[in-house]
Amino acid sequence: MDDKITIIEGPPPIFEPVSDAWALGLSESSSSSDLTITRLRTFNGAELMERCHRAWDKQDLCWLHYRNEMGLEEQTPILAARAVDTSDGQVLFLWVRHHPNLPPPGENLI
Repeated sequence: MDDKITIIEGPPPIFEPVSDAWALGLSESSSSSDLTITRLRTFNGAELMERCHRAWDKQDLCWLHYRNEMGLEEQTPILAARAVDTSDGQVLFLWVRHHPNLPPPGENLI
C-alpha cells in the first residue's frame, strides 16, 4: 500500500490536459496526449509526497487509485507530485499518465 495514493471519499478526480512545456520531460514520447494533471484536497500532503518519493527512489511506480464515474476501481501511474498549502487546506497536484479506456495493471484486455 506504500506505492499508491487512494482516494477514499469524494467525487472521482478530474483529469485535465497538461499545457506546461516542462511536462513533456515526464513523458517517454514526444506526445503528451495521455499526460494529465489532477488536483486533490488532502490533510497529509507531505506523507503522500513521501510515498511517491520512496517508490521513485526504488525505480518503482507510484499509483493513484480511485473510483471512476461508474464506481469502478481504476489506477493510473503518478509521474510527478506537488503539495501546496492554500487558504482552503492542502492541495496535492498529481501529474499522471491517464488512459481512461485501459484496464488497471494486471487485468487482461480480453
